[in-house]
Amino acid sequence: MPSYRELLRTPEFTPFFLVSSVQVAASTVSGLALATLVYAATASPLLSALSMFGASFTQVIGASLLMSAADRLPPRAATTAIALAFAAGTTLLAVPGLPIGAVFAVLLCQGLVASVGGGVRYGLLDEILPRERYLLGRSVLNMSTGAMQICGFAVGGVLVTALSPRGTLLAGAILYASAAAVARLRLARRPPRVSGRPSIAETWRVNSLLWSSSSRRRLYVGLWVPNGLIVGCESLFVPYAPDHAGLLFASAAVGMLAGDTVTGRFLKASWRRRLPMPLLLLLAVPYLALAPHPPLPLVVAAVTLSSVGYAASLLQQERLVALVPEGMTGQALGLHSCGMLTFQGIGAALAGTVAQRTSPGTAMAVMAVASITVTLVLAAGSGRIRGPRRPVEGGCPAPQMVSEA
Repeated sequence: MPSYRELLRTPEFTPFFLVSSVQVAASTVSGLALATLVYAATASPLLSALSMFGASFTQVIGASLLMSAADRLPPRAATTAIALAFAAGTTLLAVPGLPIGAVFAVLLCQGLVASVGGGVRYGLLDEILPRERYLLGRSVLNMSTGAMQICGFAVGGVLVTALSPRGTLLAGAILYASAAAVARLRLARRPPRVSGRPSIAETWRVNSLLWSSSSRRRLYVGLWVPNGLIVGCESLFVPYAPDHAGLLFASAAVGMLAGDTVTGRFLKASWRRRLPMPLLLLLAVPYLALAPHPPLPLVVAAVTLSSVGYAASLLQQERLVALVPEGMTGQALGLHSCGMLTFQGIGAALAGTVAQRTSPGTAMAVMAVASITVTLVLAAGSGRIRGPRRPVEGGCPAPQMVSEA
């Protein structure tokens, strides 16, 4: 398996890594600040949860209408523009007296921008790295996400106290602007991966081709639904433990970091094929223990252990890349990203709704049971990849040597 040293020597991977890491830090810091601001203003677990994850609902709009842009825009220009758009939106969220309706309008606009951003980002990663290094590169990005979330939630908690939530939002905006500068100055100029103009018709055409494979459909559902339901649990950390929410978010990031490190660097191929479903079960089961509000150390342990299960997503993405025809990678990975974020928004909405009627702890247990149920259904119908992807020829995908069992 390729080493981390070989990965970091790959041209452009380091600036790509920096851009991704800084954007995660910005999202983490600003998300915690906004959830705190909204909960203080409304005392609503539902609105607090939606302030962190509600923008994900617009991802389905982006996936349906805009996703063809992921392979048809110059990657450097698109990456820079997306980071600047988030910097501007986060600055607007810091305006004193901004009505709650306006807050969610800004979040929905950011969600539309992000819907294209995921496809641009991961399509570019597939260009930067040789295919044999993609899993390790994706693992390093996931590890960076965990590390940045640990630091971001810890620093964000301090900043919320020291600067106020609005001051923390401005700090997040500065981080987004820094990511835009790194992208513009350090990434190489590349042409779009596919010729032609983005359009709704092209988005639908490629999405239909991607969805036509039963193997890909199962992978997409496995990447979207169990994960999204557990993110719904995480969206309740602020109302569940208002004084320790930052600690719980950081604990979740520690578990995710540990899982991605082991999975991306040390697992052999035979284990990578077997572990997605057990890891998805691990993602959900520990949250069953949180319903009776155990002592804080047990809550931290359960959250940390659960988040190791997010490594399932890394293994499922490896399988997805193998099933996607070349020339569609950006849109395929963007569709994954949009669906994942959409179901995170759905999970947050469902969890917040249940918490409004019961309690945050009960809502976490309900979401965990739902995630376990979906995982067991998927496990009963899982299939195998039997051949590599092939390039797109003449704008249409060539046949694939893939079992649809």
